[in-house]
Amino acid sequence: MAVAAHAAVSGPAQASSTSKLPRDLAQVRSSKVLRVLVNQSRNSSGEIKGEPVGIEYHRLRALEHFLNGRERQGDLIQVKLIPRAKEQLLGALQRGEGDLAAPGELLDPAQVSGVGVSAPVLDNVPLLLVGRKGERSFSRVEQLSGRTIALTTASGAGPAIQAINQQLALRKRAPIKVEWVDPTLAVEDVLEMVQAGIYHLTVVERPIALRWARVMPRLRVDSKVQIGQPQAVRWYVGRDADQLLATVDRFLAGYRAPENQDAAFERIYRRQYRVHNPLARQERQRLQAVRGVLQKHGEAQQIDWLNLAALAFKESTLNPAARGVGGAHGLMQITPSAAQRVGVSNTANVDGNVQASARYLALIRRKFFASPQLNERERMAFVLAAYNLGPERVQAMRAEARRRGLNGNQWFFQTERIAMEQVGMGPVNFVNSVNKYFLAFNRERASLERVARR
Repeated sequence: MAVAAHAAVSGPAQASSTSKLPRDLAQVRSSKVLRVLVNQSRNSSGEIKGEPVGIEYHRLRALEHFLNGRERQGDLIQVKLIPRAKEQLLGALQRGEGDLAAPGELLDPAQVSGVGVSAPVLDNVPLLLVGRKGERSFSRVEQLSGRTIALTTASGAGPAIQAINQQLALRKRAPIKVEWVDPTLAVEDVLEMVQAGIYHLTVVERPIALRWARVMPRLRVDSKVQIGQPQAVRWYVGRDADQLLATVDRFLAGYRAPENQDAAFERIYRRQYRVHNPLARQERQRLQAVRGVLQKHGEAQQIDWLNLAALAFKESTLNPAARGVGGAHGLMQITPSAAQRVGVSNTANVDGNVQASARYLALIRRKFFASPQLNERERMAFVLAAYNLGPERVQAMRAEARRRGLNGNQWFFQTERIAMEQVGMGPVNFVNSVNKYFLAFNRERASLERVARR
């Protein structure tokens, strides 16, 4: 029986990911490990408490079974998943850090060189416009003139929009504007923010749009608007891995996706918290009411006040009267025990509540995440995860991430995979939601701080 290719093996041992030469099938069989570089997006390769929700899992599990169809028990190949940012996949493949790259999304054809290209995994895949129900819908690409579309790094829509803009320029029409989002956001994060009204439009592959629309009911898919020509989603191997490529092509020719492959995905994600727009009219008014105290204590603890604002929105929707569980209360939902730990006795008022939370965040940062190896976005993510889970547990997750060959200095898409496996989506959603609220506030930082100076 083949060994299942599930996310409990979401990264290889360090030694197995440092090969300098691409490997063909003979070397893969000799090592008994097929190293698959996967898009780190949760849409492509996520697993939650033992249940795979990434779109590539079923295909990769079936590939493993195919490779082991005639092998003896002691010679079975095990698939090891190596998550990387989408734009890094082909470079890592060329450097021999993996044997196969499975993006799960379209790649820019102009970027595909120096690798072997498989037969289509999915053929004739169009890129579709996605917006929010209740906002304007579109039926022709020309209607997007002057509009802004949010895209993730390395989105296959980038070159297509560039080509559309060339045609719009010939007609003296305003170009489509592209907002390249923060690298902490994957395609599913952008869709969630479109549903919330933070971004208004994005473009994604049709299978991804339809998949997430099933669990994000306020998404609107404008299926009449196709961006560019349909293309094929493919897998990739090293330049001279001819036997591996031929084997992959034989597998793909006979593969049929199971009918229930998204059952776990739909069951799990339908229960997940979804972000709201933190800058709708009422929310903006609430933010201005507490802005001064957030800025004061943010400056005192060297924490960006918008990080405090984002945490407050997640915890209480900026409501100072909010009451939570376990004694948590107020704007920041701080508990009395946490406040006492940092020397604050009165958290009933907004000033004390924010002071206690800011001090507690600074304490976690100073004791556990002060390393210069962490960039500031990742540092804040680890602090938030520790705020939610406890610092010691997060440090243990970082150690486990390193043991798996993941980046223990990166929370997003790397260490968070360990949290997803061990405790589920709760802490991951907590950090992701605060991050999205921060990014939403940060997009309007100038206007928020201009109002503040009046």
